[in-house]
Amino acid sequence: MSRSTDRQTDPAAATASLAAEAALLEGRLSLLREAIDSVDARIDAVSETLRRLQRPATGPTDGETPEEQESGTGPDRSKRGRG
Repeated sequence: MSRSTDRQTDPAAATASLAAEAALLEGRLSLLREAIDSVDARIDAVSETLRRLQRPATGPTDGETPEEQESGTGPDRSKRGRG
């Protein structure tokens, strides 16, 4: 067999192979999105803990009123973009 015939593949086999690879990649993408969501939740929890620890020791920061600090109207981490 020559090299040109080795490279010829059955279109149905190629399609099935690509579909299987796409399914694996979608599964990995789903796992990565879940991991990102988990990290986001941990960041939010740590940030909230830090805010609570800092409240008694300090007054409003960055021009925020105590009400703004209390309501957490700072940057919304849940709006972070994901492709």
